[in-house]
Amino acid sequence: MKKILVSRKSYVVSRKKTIVLLITYNLLLMTFLTSCAKREIKNIGSKGKNIICFGDSITFGYGAEPGGDYPSALTKMTSIPVINAGIDGDTSTEALKRLKSDVLDRDALLVIVEFAGNDFLRKIPQEITLSNVEEMIEKIQAKGAMTAIVDISAGMFLAEYRKAFSNLARQKGAIFIPGILSGIITNPHLKSDFIHPNVDGYNVIAQRIYRVITPYLSQNLLTKKLAK
Repeated sequence: MKKILVSRKSYVVSRKKTIVLLITYNLLLMTFLTSCAKREIKNIGSKGKNIICFGDSITFGYGAEPGGDYPSALTKMTSIPVINAGIDGDTSTEALKRLKSDVLDRDALLVIVEFAGNDFLRKIPQEITLSNVEEMIEKIQAKGAMTAIVDISAGMFLAEYRKAFSNLARQKGAIFIPGILSGIITNPHLKSDFIHPNVDGYNVIAQRIYRVITPYLSQNLLTKKLAK
């Protein structure tokens, strides 16, 4: 009988320790996720279901076979459905015309916005590009989704957009993803032409984007669980 009582007491103590450890773990996890997601991101509790990659040829996957684009690579890294809404040659002005059908009507959890290259090549003033991207962000956020701005600068190439996009992301509560082409456009093994990556280059881009968005996706999941 004494042995049974000791056993039950040990079980109760063990159970209490387990509960304390679980509570401590959850608190540490919340602290970790909050520290990773340094910026306050608007719509962190987004209830959308899809990650939508909205951009030009870099998002479309120019230079790689079908399935070799970065959104396809990103699909393999996350359990969240990823939609490729990139169009080769698109400018930010043209993209605004398809924002509703390609993004706003597709139940977005997170929208990854990647524009500037074609604007630059067509000599569209930077202020117009920034205004267009700002409008995209505002409309996406109004639908309840998180937004990320992609920086395609590399070294001096499009360097003037880097700070502008970073500031815009900070002002709008959007995620900023810096330098996705850094080290790619100077590496012949990672690109298909002067500027476009090949499948290996797109894999690198997907990894860089995944590393940045993961803390926010984790925070989103935790926020929704705590809200239940």
